[in-house]
Amino acid sequence: MAKHMLIATDGSELADRAVAYALDLAKTMNAKATAVTVSEIWSPVDVANQIRAGRIGAIEDFEAHAAEAANAILAKVTEKASQAGVNVATKHVPDSRPADGILKAAETEKCDLIVMSSHGRRGLSELMLGSQAHEVVSRSSVPVLICK
Repeated sequence: MAKHMLIATDGSELADRAVAYALDLAKTMNAKATAVTVSEIWSPVDVANQIRAGRIGAIEDFEAHAAEAANAILAKVTEKASQAGVNVATKHVPDSRPADGILKAAETEKCDLIVMSSHGRRGLSELMLGSQAHEVVSRSSVPVLICK
């Protein structure tokens, strides 16, 4: 049984279904829950283009927008958790690849289960997980529950 689960979300509809499942599971297992969202690194090419265009504050603008988006995603999880009767901590990992941020959060928060969604794919690609989910599953030292 999990004692502390990490719930990874990007705010998408598929991730929202995984969040709902994870919150229900946390309540059933009486487990501690931490929701995490990861903001990607801004491409060096994009940074260079913005600076060439004279947008000196572009990096700060990007970081502020990423933090605002993360806060909105995590607020939505907090609201769902409250409705489900589950206490949830939240964590934003900025400037990271999603898999790296999720794994780092699981380690620093000492989680013993990661719950996340896969990509909603069809056809041949349905047989494979999304690249970030696959990377988390491959590299994680704790069990990973993938929700479709």
